[in-house]
Amino acid sequence: MSAKRWSIATLTSTHRKIALDANVLIYLLEGHEPLGRHAGAVVDSIEAGDVAGSMATIGQFEILAGPARVGDAPLFERSADEIRSMGLRLIPLTSEVAEEAAWLRGQGGLELGDAIHVATARVAGATAMITNDRGIRSRPGLEVRYLDDLVTDDPSA
Repeated sequence: MSAKRWSIATLTSTHRKIALDANVLIYLLEGHEPLGRHAGAVVDSIEAGDVAGSMATIGQFEILAGPARVGDAPLFERSADEIRSMGLRLIPLTSEVAEEAAWLRGQGGLELGDAIHVATARVAGATAMITNDRGIRSRPGLEVRYLDDLVTDDPSA
């Protein structure tokens, strides 16, 4: 954990549009605790309309690859349905996103998937990105918040 703790209230009072990294939804869908509860709080704020949420379609791919890898078709379908029902705007890889991602990867040394997530967030107009990947850092116009720094009202979290 870092020293930069945050809450849903501070997130939604500061940002109108946020982007999610795939790992946030993986924690939620796979029930990893306490990060699954943290992810649930973020998704709840999106579903309540407190903040608009988006995710790159590469994130959808990353999430669904796990159930596909083990041949679990029912889990694959449930996960796909849940992703579609979360109120997230799924952003495809456009030429604008690809150009931004190439620049970020070339300049900042981000892995390809991370560069696509960050570029997608920026192109979608998000001012914050929620992840738990410490290799992704804030940059001008995009504040990165780490899921394990989220402070919740849940004493067991």
